[in-house]
Formats: sequence, C-alpha cells, structure tokens
Amino acid sequence: MAAITLLDGSIGQELVKRSSGAPTPLWSTRVMIDQPELVGAVHADYFAAGATVATTNTYAVHRNRLEREQIEDQLAPLILAAVDQAVRARNAHGAGRIAGALGPLLASYRPDLKPDVALAAARFSENITLMGDRVDLILAETVCSLQEAEGIFQGYAASGSDKPLWIAMSVDDNDGTKLRSGEPLFVMMQMMMHYQPAAVLINCSSPEAITQGLPTLTDCGVPFGAYANGFAMITDGFKEDAPTVDALSARTDLTPERYADHVMEWVGAGATIVGGCCEVGPAHIAEIARRLTAAGHTIV
Repeated sequence: MAAITLLDGSIGQELVKRSSGAPTPLWSTRVMIDQPELVGAVHADYFAAGATVATTNTYAVHRNRLEREQIEDQLAPLILAAVDQAVRARNAHGAGRIAGALGPLLASYRPDLKPDVALAAARFSENITLMGDRVDLILAETVCSLQEAEGIFQGYAASGSDKPLWIAMSVDDNDGTKLRSGEPLFVMMQMMMHYQPAAVLINCSSPEAITQGLPTLTDCGVPFGAYANGFAMITDGFKEDAPTVDALSARTDLTPERYADHVMEWVGAGATIVGGCCEVGPAHIAEIARRLTAAGHTIV
C-alpha cells in the first residue's frame, strides 16, 4: 500500500457557495474581502474531512485582476490574509501543510490569451515572494498551455523560493491527452523533465479526462497525481472577459462515492497526490479519506 497526500477540495467555489453575496468577477477574492471568516471555516472543514494540505485562497489574487476593480494596492494584504487563514486553520487542526496557490495570470481556461512570459514571470515571482516562508509548497494550478508553464517556471526561479513547486495542468475535457491549448500533454512532460518540479498533477478537468491523461504522467520521474472539477462543462460564457461563475453549472452525478471511484482508480495507476477542485467539497474529501484508509493506504 502507498503513502497518499490528500489535498483539500474546492476553495473558490466553496467560498462562493457559502457567501451571502452574488458572484462577481473577483470570485472568491470578493468573498474573502467581505466575509474573511468563511475562508478559515472552509479550511477547517477540509482538515476535519481528512485533508492534509490546505490550499490558500490566492488562486485569483493577481495584480491585473485587482486593477479592474481599482484595488491593486490590496495585493499584498489579500495574499497575506489568505495565507494567514490557512495557517490558522492548520494550527488549530494540529497538523498539515499549506500550499500557496497560483492561478492563471489572465483567466482560467483561456490559453488563447497567451500571457507574455516575462510579465507572467514577474507577477508570479511577486506573489510567491509575498507568500514567503509561511507556506510549505507552491501549487501552480490550472496550467493550460506550455507558454503559461514557462511563465510559472521562470517566475518561480526569479523568486528565489526554496519551497517545492508542484505544477497542475488542466487538460481538454474531450481529450485528456492534450492541454486545453491543444498541445500534447507528453510535450509538457518533456518540459517537466527539464525544469524538474517537485510534483506534477492534472487538475480542474473532468475526472474522465484526467483518467485518460494520467498515464502520460507516470514516467515523469517525480510524484504525480490529480484533482478534478465537477463542472458539467466549461461554457463559452465563462470564457468571456471578466466572467462570473454563474455561467457554470455543477454535475448532478458526481456524488462523493462516484468521485471517490475515480480517485481510487488514479491511486491504482500510481497517483500519490489526490484531492478535488471546483465543485468537489468536504463530503467528497471525507469519502476519499475513508476509501483510502479502508484500502490500507496511509494518508500523509
């Protein structure tokens, strides 16, 4: 049996669900501004469910996104607040690691936007530096193209961080062997062998697509894993400028039990880092923890 790292589930979507306000283009950042106590509560619920990693609510905290709302001066305070909420929840729980989240610079699921690598590197470096030593690892999420990955790797190098870098790629929901850009996943694996991150994952794609793409990760030479979303589909409406999440809908068939079926299949294929993304909540994580333990795996 294996030692499995159990990530948490959705942070942003879970915060929006628990919020008393309507969705905005700032997504979970607006919830954190208006109801900061919800962030700590979400982390606490995931730890209680069995997760061993808390992912900071910094996925969407980027300078360019804050500029649209004329609050770019709040970048540092927001990142510090997000990290603080995760650390407090971890300390209250008594164990666990903190993953400092980096989301796409411009927008999720939009590889067509092609962020300038030098600009992306500078912005990612800034966010990593602001997270500092209070996080245990850096988790770059929903990477949809080779160009996005290049910006992350250069930004990580520029930051001088000594924290492990985990990189999670989002694949085409209709063909899990390709990134959302259409670029083959195996080419990304060649990039991984060059930059040598500490772990490689597939995230924020349908579980079926992840199952299709996961075999490509098995020879990457580092721990690998996956965490899927529960969206019915990524709509064209969500790919417009400054969208809100009400343009997306959740699947009705992805119960905790059914999601855990997918996760156990990934573990059977060699994945040692698993969890959930958007629309995968504490009940899903609790079921994964139960299934892992029942199968004789150790959750670390």
